[in-house]
Amino acid sequence: MVGAGGIGCELLKNIVLMGFGQIHIVDLDTIDLSNLNRQFLFRHEHIKKSKALVAKEAAERFNPNVKIVAHHANIKDKEFTVGWFRGFTVVFNALDNLEARRHVNKMCLAANVPLIESGTTGFNGQTQVIEKGLTACYDCTPKETPKSFPVCTIRSTPSQPIHCIVWGKSYLLNEIFGASEDQAAFDHSEDAANAKEIEELRRESEALKKIRDAVGTPEFPKMLFDKVFNTDIERLRSVEDMWKSRAAPGALDYNKVLSEAADAATRKDSILTDDQRPWSLQESLVVFNDSLERLSKRALEQSKVKGPSDPEPIITFDKDDIDTLDFVTASANIRSVVFSIECKSRFEVKQMAGNIIPAIATTNAIVAGLCVLESFKVLQGEYNQAKEVFLTPFAPGRLLAPDRPRKPNPECPVCGVSNASVIVDLSRATLSDIVEGYIREQLGLGDREFSLSNDVGILYDYDETDNLPKKLIELGIGNGSFLTIMDDSDDDTLVNIVLDIEEGTLDPAEKPYKAVAEGKPDIPRKPKAAAPLETNGESKTNGTAEPKGLKRSNESGEEQPSKKAKIATSAPEDNDVVLVEEAGGAIVIDD
Repeated sequence: MVGAGGIGCELLKNIVLMGFGQIHIVDLDTIDLSNLNRQFLFRHEHIKKSKALVAKEAAERFNPNVKIVAHHANIKDKEFTVGWFRGFTVVFNALDNLEARRHVNKMCLAANVPLIESGTTGFNGQTQVIEKGLTACYDCTPKETPKSFPVCTIRSTPSQPIHCIVWGKSYLLNEIFGASEDQAAFDHSEDAANAKEIEELRRESEALKKIRDAVGTPEFPKMLFDKVFNTDIERLRSVEDMWKSRAAPGALDYNKVLSEAADAATRKDSILTDDQRPWSLQESLVVFNDSLERLSKRALEQSKVKGPSDPEPIITFDKDDIDTLDFVTASANIRSVVFSIECKSRFEVKQMAGNIIPAIATTNAIVAGLCVLESFKVLQGEYNQAKEVFLTPFAPGRLLAPDRPRKPNPECPVCGVSNASVIVDLSRATLSDIVEGYIREQLGLGDREFSLSNDVGILYDYDETDNLPKKLIELGIGNGSFLTIMDDSDDDTLVNIVLDIEEGTLDPAEKPYKAVAEGKPDIPRKPKAAAPLETNGESKTNGTAEPKGLKRSNESGEEQPSKKAKIATSAPEDNDVVLVEEAGGAIVIDD
């Protein structure tokens, strides 16, 4: 089970009570106060402790006959190899982020282990069974990328609270205490407005470096405030064309605001514990100065213990780190005052800056129950009975909308490939052993022309043979590495083969590699491009006939259509015959 949060707590309770024999839990997170309203395995005394370890201790009391192993770690760590995944009968995903979901999806496909994917957003939820070759995988349909904002909007013309929050989190905090600029938060498309702001951003970074050198001095808060809330704002105000259709920002004077904040300074402790109310400008300055003092102290302490060859220590935003949260909230609210934008409370900033998806205990419980029901079908091999189930409480007709699993997408770069694993003795194995021995002989590629690459680039092809005598470790290939084999044949082309490298100790008298699976695998061919369909007047979308009567899941979160039964019109009107098209869901019959 990957993830021990909202869904994970409910799911662990279920599978422990159902008598699953051995359960491994992987989670890198620690327990926060905000978790306690829905993650019922945790108590107040568990705050700051490992979710995986505490969940194990709590769940063991439900059924002492079940063996639970907890891993306080990132599922992307090197220890969780394809071979490790292969040791399980089924994997449950109870994650809250796209990157980790995609990683587990890839590993389960490579290990040929069924995965039960799940997720919730507020009152909505979904459960999906993923089995290689039988159902669509997590990457068969494109996923929405994280929201980014134009640099010109964040830097010069903010109009919403989120613009000020992103500025405080991804720009100001990083420039002073972290790595310069959070690239993922900004849209760097080179349009005219953005290109100018990107160049200005570089100049601003140079100016802020000088202020960064003053960290920990009494002058530091004033230097930073004057730079970003006075000098920079006056520069923006001087661009008169920018303010013809909107109100110009108002620059702030540090000494003036500080004198007005005398009363707020006496109430600092109560302000710092007030999560629910947006702070005033004066209160925000008090928190701004206090958080800078705390962060400066941390930064200086980290610098003292840094080794000569260690990288410069940085402080990054974490929604559960009160120091960075206070700084971002205060900075964003001061900037909001400058641009006449609504201020937000620290609680609201935490949600927005931390990309927190609303979570509801009952939704998590329902989805966790659906995961277990689908796992029974997986354990019995009854994939024809598996369903994608959508929890849509505001849809007309029914709460749960089950649907047949989607078929795999032949063009999917993750499941539309062939997977293979090889055990290698890294002390001896060369690239030639893999290319000429394992790939040509044991995988059966023979005389085919192919290329071999990893994340860095091409390691071998027909014209690039210099790497063949090199050992795998010289090429950066180790335990858990993936290599991609691309068939260069024009006809009867094989699909790409993703090769998993697993380190092992082999007899020196034997070859330095050994296939995990016996025999030559049956590697599929790439599908040939289909000829254009003659539609005989049926509706078309991008040249393909639109299938009729097919209900498909809506990833945008919109309501699922309710299912209705057909009524045979050939029967007498006073004795209508109800025709049920499909079992497995509620049938709605009109009066």
